[in-house]
Amino acid sequence: MSAGDATGSRPIRVLLADDQHLVRTGFRVILEVEDDIEVVGEAADGDRAVGMTRALRPDVVLMDVEMPRVDGLEATRRISADTDTPGGPAVLILTTFDRDDYLFAALRAGASGFLLKNGTPEALVEAIRVLARGDGLLAPDVTRRVIATFARPGGGSVVGTSPEAALGDLTPREREVLVLVAGGASNAEIAAALHLGEATVKSHVSRVLAKLGLRDRVQAVVFAYEHGVVRPGG
Repeated sequence: MSAGDATGSRPIRVLLADDQHLVRTGFRVILEVEDDIEVVGEAADGDRAVGMTRALRPDVVLMDVEMPRVDGLEATRRISADTDTPGGPAVLILTTFDRDDYLFAALRAGASGFLLKNGTPEALVEAIRVLARGDGLLAPDVTRRVIATFARPGGGSVVGTSPEAALGDLTPREREVLVLVAGGASNAEIAAALHLGEATVKSHVSRVLAKLGLRDRVQAVVFAYEHGVVRPGG
């Protein structure tokens, strides 16, 4: 499915939130050459990002972490909890700081993706398309750190769902889907593995997220490793 399909016939609407004007300009230059992406606004601090999200209803917010007035993590919390913008937008955290505390705080705040600013323009564009489709995204090295942290005893928690009650609500098929999601499989790959249609897989994924009280596939990966549904190397 193309990004255009994910948001109807219109382009993916993106809001840029970064306190550095040159950084925002660079992101705009990268994104505006893409036919399926439209930059709808820029915010220089987290408070402004929250307000512009409510006003502009973007599909994806590119969020810096360290910004004046309100930082990107708090802005992400407010956007995720905002009942005026149900179901979105997806927040993609972009930072120059490769720090685990930022990563896990971003996941707890409700971010759907986390990338470092030293990545390629192509990776940024693809990340936006992935989030616009409703999927979560972590850079491969970030995924390894998440797994390493949450797979070990006492590794912490991103989501507050009671695992026993929530997992007990899953059907055997939904549990299979959760295992494949935790392995990084796309809907198409899950469909092929389970001999299902992609629309059916999408419905299963949505029900899994709803039953577990999770925001997106990123939290599903964390949940699955944290609660032993899957294990590293398994």
